[in-house]
Amino acid sequence: MAESIAFSKAADRETIYAELVPQIEELISGESDLIANLANVAAVLKEAFGFFWVGFYLKKGDQLVLGPFQGPLACTRIDFDSGVCGHAYSTRSTTIVPNVDEFPGHIACSSASKSEIVIPMFDSAGEVFGVLDIDSDRLNDFSEVDQVGLELILSFISNVSSRGS
Repeated sequence: MAESIAFSKAADRETIYAELVPQIEELISGESDLIANLANVAAVLKEAFGFFWVGFYLKKGDQLVLGPFQGPLACTRIDFDSGVCGHAYSTRSTTIVPNVDEFPGHIACSSASKSEIVIPMFDSAGEVFGVLDIDSDRLNDFSEVDQVGLELILSFISNVSSRGS
């Protein structure tokens, strides 16, 4: 088991994702427990990019419920039709919000959050079982580079989590 992740701290995001992706794949490939993998991925992303908040919400009944995260306290439950997380879950697509104050129905878990990216996670049957939610304390902090890197990381989680729980 890895105890640390190596990346170029001064590099651009594309380079950091390129360095992190194979290490995250290796980190989670030997572990079938979803919660353990989500916890480690949240920690790696928070450490590598310094985002304000990184965490997962998992489908439980008719809501998204807070899972492993890194950062300040968070909203515990989110309805499927609420906020950026609910939108990404319902539309089954990555949602990038440059300014959360301009997103209709944004749920303000923290007033420090300025921009957000939310990526749905799919199980082996193609059903959404949760979302990765990342908040930044800077406006317009996310781009297609983040979307591509994060979607790739989540594809590994989906593959590993389908093997066991």
